[in-house]
Amino acid sequence: MAQAGEKARVIPGDFLPTFIIVTFLFSLWGFANDITNPMVAAFKNILLISNFESSLVQFAFYGGYCVMAIPASLFIKRFSYKTGILIGLVLYAAGCLLFIPSGYMMAFWAFLVSYFIMTCGLSFLETSANPYILSMGPEETSTRRLNFAQSFNPMGSIIGMLVARNFILARLDKADEATRKILQETTPEKFTAMQQHDLGVIIGPYAILGIVVLAVLIVFAIAKLAKCKGEDHKQIDFLGTLGRLVKNRRYLEGVAAQAFYIGAQIMCWTFIIQYAENELGMLKTKAQMYNMVAMGIFVSSRFVCTFLLKYFSPGGLLMSLAIGGAALQDGVIFI
Repeated sequence: MAQAGEKARVIPGDFLPTFIIVTFLFSLWGFANDITNPMVAAFKNILLISNFESSLVQFAFYGGYCVMAIPASLFIKRFSYKTGILIGLVLYAAGCLLFIPSGYMMAFWAFLVSYFIMTCGLSFLETSANPYILSMGPEETSTRRLNFAQSFNPMGSIIGMLVARNFILARLDKADEATRKILQETTPEKFTAMQQHDLGVIIGPYAILGIVVLAVLIVFAIAKLAKCKGEDHKQIDFLGTLGRLVKNRRYLEGVAAQAFYIGAQIMCWTFIIQYAENELGMLKTKAQMYNMVAMGIFVSSRFVCTFLLKYFSPGGLLMSLAIGGAALQDGVIFI
């Protein structure tokens, strides 16, 4: 704790090495999120499935978060932040590497299983890293510390978008859905060869990502991470904690706000490619550029808002941004 009159440091010196290595994880799951969004459109074209079926990619992806978040939090409470991170990296790498057999099987369900396992790992990582960052210093600077760490998340997202655009979307066969349907009926062997090629293009970046995650796993396995206050308290009171949270109005409002925010974000970034391609006649690669511009604004805004938190309350800033976002959405819809 800072003494009276002493300005509390956002990141205390003894936590700085741990803060740096844990913050890298924010970029790592940002990469996974945004290399995956364009895959909804890619799988629809490759496998000739409906928009609903292709959206199951996101259902599987975020299903991992939904299913694993609470078990991950209980696991981390019982053991440690570091153990939670290691389990998360193992599942993350396993999900990525499972793309290899999924591609050879040419089975959409296998890709969905791979995504689910991968995001079970991401759930462990986020459930570990977010509270870990919060606890790395004084409580009065915890919000700024977490927002600063989260500012590196969209950097990973931009790299994921670049990889999706240049190493996946740009390398897929240019045949449109109508052409593929004709090939499927007239020359099925050529259509199958095209599918195999395109699925091979998708497999490559995920396989490399799996290897990178394994390397990060080794780094965390040998690293000596700083322990935080309260980490040695292992007792779990799940029902008692849940009861306190349910009675906390601000917590419930925060959960509702987060649910709406994530829903809007994922649907916009998932279907912007289909919208641009089907309604505006754009190529997937050009549509992805618009996604990247949006992410660039997102990155810069994260750092700007972290700075503004020094002068504004989190609730007040959130309300202002929510009103601005709603106004911009209305403009897009009605203007």
